[in-house]
Order: sequence, then structure tokens, then C-alpha cells
Amino acid sequence: MNIKANDFSLRILENISKVIFGKEEILQKVLAAVVSEGNILLNDVPGVGKTMLARSLAISLGLDFKRIQCTPDLLPTDITGLNILDTKNGEFIFRKGPIFTDVLLADELNRATPRTQSALLEAMAEKQVTIDGKTYKLSDNFFVIATQNPIEFEGTFPLPEAQLDRFTLSLSVGYPPFEKEIDMLKNMLERHPIEIIKPVSSSEELRNIKRIVREVHIDDSIIEYITKIVLKTRSHPDLAVGSSPRGSIALMNMARGLAFIRGRDFVIPDDVKNVAVDVLAHRVILKPEARLMKRTAHEIIEEIIANVKIFSH
Repeated sequence: MNIKANDFSLRILENISKVIFGKEEILQKVLAAVVSEGNILLNDVPGVGKTMLARSLAISLGLDFKRIQCTPDLLPTDITGLNILDTKNGEFIFRKGPIFTDVLLADELNRATPRTQSALLEAMAEKQVTIDGKTYKLSDNFFVIATQNPIEFEGTFPLPEAQLDRFTLSLSVGYPPFEKEIDMLKNMLERHPIEIIKPVSSSEELRNIKRIVREVHIDDSIIEYITKIVLKTRSHPDLAVGSSPRGSIALMNMARGLAFIRGRDFVIPDDVKNVAVDVLAHRVILKPEARLMKRTAHEIIEEIIANVKIFSH
């Protein structure tokens, strides 16, 4: 299994790194979310490669990819599809929307209205959509990568807690380091690297990888450690709302995914620590007084991790 894990991870990460420079740790976490069947939220300023990351990931995995640009006038049926009357036969025909794909990129999701945002909820949780009372199954490799610009508030609709909770992890891509930005510019002198990268995996291989990830061993002591971290979010004095049990499940799944990406068939405490902030920070709500003190969810989760003992004895 270790050979397969290393081979798969190296192939995918190396391929994406031709497009996204100097972000090895971010790419590992994104790939860990994919193999553990999660959805990804990318929060960052425009121009740091969020869309390119989604596209290069889909190409590398050999998956079907569709992109929707979210705007206030986007309707739920623009995502899911709708029934159209065929005037010849006098029957309704279902026309599929962009959600019928493997990788759906929802660009600037917080620009869509709450009604349209909610069109993704069932798909993200159950890999299916219901239109006019009929349920349609989505691809078993389906997942959502959504982006939002955290510094722009004009004409946006903040994602509600129920929507945020559906995202396995929330990441910030950030700017590339100085040397890597130079490499990036040199690589783009002739054409964009996204135009030349090719698939290095397939939908069938990804299905097999997901099965292997579900077999990654996680000791009872690590499960207890995860539970203790999540419980602390519910009793922390600076938090009005802690993480839901869905957060516990996401943290466990992400730890297994990361262990696999790093070539192991068992989870270690560092796997949990490495992803805990990304998995839990967007699931908690700060108390107003904590906001006044300029505290952040990231700081609080880091504080909890530092104070929770891995082993009871």
C-alpha cells in the first residue's frame, strides 16, 4: 500500500506543481480531502491561483470538470438543471446542469444568493440532487471546490453555517515565496502551464484509492484525541458555537487521507494536528467580545490543540 500511496501522491502533486508553485503543503491537504471524499473551500484574494488549482487538480486526476461563476442573478436551476417542455412530444425533458460532473468549481460562491447556495447542499452531502420531486445520482467521484474573496463584501452573501459545515476543510492558498514566483513567471513566458499538463490518473484509480483510504488504520487513542479537540471547541470561553459531530468525522477522514498521501497506512497524532485548524476553524462561531479582542478562530483552534493531551496516561 505504501508504494501505491507514494506513487499516486507523487504523480498528482508533481503534476499540479507545474501550475501551482511553492504550495506543497496546501496541495497535500487538498489531495487528502479528495481521497477522503471531502469538499474544499478556498478563501483568498483574487489572482493567487484558486481556479488554476481546481483545474489542474481535475486534469491531473483525469476527471470531468465544470465551472460556475457565481453572481447574484444565478438561479438554483442554473446549477442543477431543469425540466424543459419538448413541444414535439408534449413531454418534459430533463436538461442536466453543470453539477453533473466530477469536479465542480463554484467560483466566488458568496456572490450567489442563499437560495442558489442551498442548491449545492444536497449534492455536497449525499452526491445527489432532487429536481421537481425526482432524485438524480451524481458521479461517485463528485466533489465541490468553492472559492470566495474574504476582503470583498459588496454584493456578497456570507455562507450560512449549514453550508460551511459541508466543507471538509477551508484553506487560504496565499502568495508564493519570492523564488517560486520567479519560477512561475519564467514558466509562463511562452504559454500557461495549464495548457500542457496531462492526466496522470483516472476516475477508476481514484475510486480504488478511496477504498484504500477507508482502510487506513486509526487507533482508538487517536479517535479519542480527535473527540477531545472537538469537545473543547464546544466549551471554549471565546466560542459561542463549537464544531458539530460532522467536524469530528471530517477531522478523522482528513487525518486518514493525509496519512495515505504521506505514504502510511496508519494515522499518527501529527496528521490530526496538521489539519485540525483547516477542518475546524470555519465550523466555529466566536463570541462578540472575542471579536472585539481581535481573536480569530484559527488562533483559538491552535490554542486548543496545544492544550489537549494526545494520550490520557
